[in-house]
Amino acid sequence: MDYNKLVSVTGKSGLFEMVSSKNDGAILKSLDDNTTKFISNRLHNFSQLESIEVYTIRDNVNLVDVFNAMDASKQALPFDKDAAAVKAYFQVVYPDMDFDRVYTSDMKKMVKWFGILKANNIEAKLSDAELTEEPEAAE
Repeated sequence: MDYNKLVSVTGKSGLFEMVSSKNDGAILKSLDDNTTKFISNRLHNFSQLESIEVYTIRDNVNLVDVFNAMDASKQALPFDKDAAAVKAYFQVVYPDMDFDRVYTSDMKKMVKWFGILKANNIEAKLSDAELTEEPEAAE
């Protein structure tokens, strides 16, 4: 399973793999329980994980960068329902995060999503199309 096929759906917890898309929605497979179902885009919005960015005190970074920092960290993942523990975790693991603009609920989602990625052995990396969008060096 590729990271670039993963989506988050408003109103639904967890992560989903996009199996197929249609004009009025998508067929998604849940990474939690492996069920496949059609979800209408009239009721829900889809966000590809690959396109999500996180506010930092410098430039915004892709969610992959945060996941890689979490993976490289020796810190144990906090319980995703404990707001104070989640915020303290990110202050150690990713101190450049802009804690005034990144809500605690978003940090909780990142912890939960990272746990789902690890449980499903999915490597968080951008697709080749995203990597080639780097601006060329001026001569």
